[in-house]
Amino acid sequence: MAARTTTRPQPPPRTAARPPSRDATIAGVLLSLAGVAILLGFITAEALYPGLYTTHANTVIHLGATEPPNSVVLQPSAAIFDITMLVTGAMILAGAWFAHRALRRKAVLIPTALLGLGTLGVGLFPLTHPAPHMLFAFTAFLAGGIAIVLSSRVTMAPFRYLWTALGTITLGATVLALDAFRSWAPMVELGEGGLERWIVYPIVLWLVAFGSYLMAAPAAPASKDPHVE
Repeated sequence: MAARTTTRPQPPPRTAARPPSRDATIAGVLLSLAGVAILLGFITAEALYPGLYTTHANTVIHLGATEPPNSVVLQPSAAIFDITMLVTGAMILAGAWFAHRALRRKAVLIPTALLGLGTLGVGLFPLTHPAPHMLFAFTAFLAGGIAIVLSSRVTMAPFRYLWTALGTITLGATVLALDAFRSWAPMVELGEGGLERWIVYPIVLWLVAFGSYLMAAPAAPASKDPHVE
């Protein structure tokens, strides 16, 4: 009797991972560099501030000019801060466009572009122009928090959970920064500078993290629907 032979099931053929798309790579580089530049710009401007500066009492926007109505521009911190905001704002705007080309998601494009516009406006209008400055600053804070939360919809775990948490922190701190909550004891203890950093630094961390994700994530397959949002 002939020996029975069995055939083992063959594993499916391995397919090479798709490399990131060119648009995703450019977006990732721009957003990551913007986050790094903002952090280093803040550190440098604070180190060279020609006066008393504390993270409790002073916000990052005080690096561009002191509080109105008698705002004073202190150099070299003001120039460092303003140039950092102008350059990184333009980088975020460009990064938002390339991210949209790569992801085809307006939910990512619009708030990220508004974050870039707000950052650019903060550099153009320091506290010597209080009305436009506060408008652009609030735009950057609110849009940044929304951009972080919505970016979680285009990524996988654990990134989506991390970015949802960071966005929630930014949006929550933005609400607490309103005048109605300024007299609340925990906010008084944290100080205006500390509270603003709870808004700003999650955005900066997200810029670096999301940019890195875009540089490393494989390109999505081409969609047959040209109207994918």
